[in-house]
Amino acid sequence: MTEQGAKIKEFHSTGELASFLGATLKGSPEIQITGLGTLEEAGPGQLSFLTGARYAHLASQSNASALIVPPSFAHLEHTLLICSQPDLAMARVAHLFSKPLFLNEGIDKSAHIGSNCEFGSGVRIGPLAHVGSNCRLGSSTRICGSCYVGNDVCIGDDCMIYPSATILDGCQIGNRVIIHSGAVVGSDGFGFVQDDKGRHQKIPQIGVVQIDDDVEIGANCTIDRARFGKTWIQRGTKIDNLVQIAHNVVVGEDCILISQVGISGSTKLGNHVILAGQVGLVGHIEIGDRVRIGAKSGVPHSVKAGEDVSGIPAIPHKEFLKMLVHMRRLPEFREELRQLKAKINELEKAKHRD
Repeated sequence: MTEQGAKIKEFHSTGELASFLGATLKGSPEIQITGLGTLEEAGPGQLSFLTGARYAHLASQSNASALIVPPSFAHLEHTLLICSQPDLAMARVAHLFSKPLFLNEGIDKSAHIGSNCEFGSGVRIGPLAHVGSNCRLGSSTRICGSCYVGNDVCIGDDCMIYPSATILDGCQIGNRVIIHSGAVVGSDGFGFVQDDKGRHQKIPQIGVVQIDDDVEIGANCTIDRARFGKTWIQRGTKIDNLVQIAHNVVVGEDCILISQVGISGSTKLGNHVILAGQVGLVGHIEIGDRVRIGAKSGVPHSVKAGEDVSGIPAIPHKEFLKMLVHMRRLPEFREELRQLKAKINELEKAKHRD
């Protein structure tokens, strides 16, 4: 599953890498790159990268055989791959050296496979995995050991399901989806109603979860099935570890959800939304396209497209920063207020004496 089908091999020359990235090469095209590293830790045979002036002092000290740099650092005395987005280029190169988790070819004899399943070519299923009945697995998809895949599940091509992940009945998974260990897709939504005695009666959750192409779901995430219809994670969204997504939530395309985010039921996120760590959203609100929400924020209302908000409750980010400045001065304000009250009391006493 490397980028553009590039073949994993032990080394790549700097000339090959420059061609692959569309970068300008400064130096020899024959240097063999066998791995990647940070500016501080990379050694001979390794490639590193530099994005800005903050780390420029490390470049001259680096033992890396070559560096990926932006045009503003083309003057460095080093073998360079020069391109406009070094961090993106480094990510692309990392695919060339990345090896997927090892999994034997075929289906392990200890795996359980239900009836009436359809598997594409190159499917691999690890030890003690469970695949229910009426499932479809696309070509080159890997189901690692101890995974649970329920009945009537459809998983597309080139997916990677890491050990001990769970995909429950009826869920639909697109192509090139990555689901990390401990994630649960399709658990019941949190739906209850009180009867006349105040007891909580469960509302059956009979919908499904749909995960579109190129989504990545982090370790120990939980994505609840819908009460009716579907909980929907759209194409290209990336979800960090320990995120909770409730029933009937819709997450748009190319969103980023950072660790410990919690999204309540029936909330809808637009495209390219970023939720920083520990953000909480109430249910039944809409978050517009390209909204960014700061860490630890609590959002009780809808947010219009393009806005940046922070705080509890969330307010425009610039207002939140001003509020933080004032909060730091609260002890000073308190002392000023105490002095003003004392002066007013003195003036009142003087007035009465007159």
